[in-house]
Amino acid sequence: MKITNAQFSAGVSSFYFDDQAAIKGGAGTDGFTYVGAARTPGFDKIRQSGEAISVLLELENGQWAEGDCAAVQYSGAGGRDPLFTAETYIPWMESHLRPLLIGRDVGNFTENARFIDNLTADGRPIHTAIRYGLSQALLDATAKASNRLKVEVICDEYRLPIDTAPLKLFGQSGDDRYNAVDKMIMKRVDALPHGLINNVSTKLGENGGRLQEYVTWLGQRIKKLRVDQDYTPSIHIDVYGTIGLIFNNDPVAIASYLDGLGKRAEKFPLYIEGPVDVGNKPGQIELLKAIGARLRDIGSKVRIVADEWCNTHQDIVEFVDAKCCDMVQIKTPDLGSIHNTIEAVLYCHAHGVEAYLGGTCNETDVSARACLHVAQATRPQRVLIKPGMGFDEGLTIVANEMRRNQSILQAKHGAMGASR
Repeated sequence: MKITNAQFSAGVSSFYFDDQAAIKGGAGTDGFTYVGAARTPGFDKIRQSGEAISVLLELENGQWAEGDCAAVQYSGAGGRDPLFTAETYIPWMESHLRPLLIGRDVGNFTENARFIDNLTADGRPIHTAIRYGLSQALLDATAKASNRLKVEVICDEYRLPIDTAPLKLFGQSGDDRYNAVDKMIMKRVDALPHGLINNVSTKLGENGGRLQEYVTWLGQRIKKLRVDQDYTPSIHIDVYGTIGLIFNNDPVAIASYLDGLGKRAEKFPLYIEGPVDVGNKPGQIELLKAIGARLRDIGSKVRIVADEWCNTHQDIVEFVDAKCCDMVQIKTPDLGSIHNTIEAVLYCHAHGVEAYLGGTCNETDVSARACLHVAQATRPQRVLIKPGMGFDEGLTIVANEMRRNQSILQAKHGAMGASR
């Protein structure tokens, strides 16, 4: 079956584009906005409204497939592609992509995904957000053309078993890091709260004291509010390199601090994402490796999650091969076409590193649901609840898509975990 029409629609994402360099540099706040000058190229303000572009593909049978191009909240940071706006990119998509799409056969998703992922503009790969949204639409097109769920398409093309067991979901709190935790405990999410610790003075503390207090509170709060002792979520906190800032990237000092956090976590597993950001990939790998080695030397069970400078599929391969982390965040928009996300999860599995299928609050319902299908096919150890920072809305989108798929797959393929 072929594509007969392609449309590109400007849309909004579920959060905002934030200039990470300015925020980490101590930008002040005024209500929901930040004050001061932007530092990252492409930003006019430190916080700007999030945008998306919907890709709509009409098929010969009259159905429309969809995918949403979206970029991460901290665009332009840590080696990522620049700010993504509809005004900038829709004209190029209409003139360059539409002719390539109309008449294209959608029988095989992976072939089409590889094709669009290799497209270039001015000698460079096209923006990761465009590859991300277009690949979602192509996956949806293959599914609609063959009367399959997107998860079934992935399982068929990658020869993976159908598994209807529930995935482990990870809630993100945004700055509402206390009330959101109560919600997460009530709804029994598997990992919490992300925490958004992206500023030293207001969130981490000049000596790390604010985060220490927060981790202590988290452990106590889970124990207080959980209904039964069987609920033992992981505590997963993203610190955006701020721990490295206060300890001058000293791996011994950082490991000692992380170990102390682990002792405060009330025996709940503690994952710290992005403890350092040294500004380049080789340095990031080496420092994370040194911190991890020191944690093992002192018998700490705190686990390190790689994020900054671990953006593309190739980056993930290098981080995994270096054995510098316990878990990798596969930040889906940064990998471009979602076949890269599929293969990144599978690579982590093959090499004994935990896979966290993440993304960004700055996505849409369409991209979040597409990623859930990827997760159900590839079975990562953790799946981000997205989009947005409100938690409940993202949980509704992701958890309900998972449960609908479980019901359909069980009806079509039988008992849980059945192979195809």
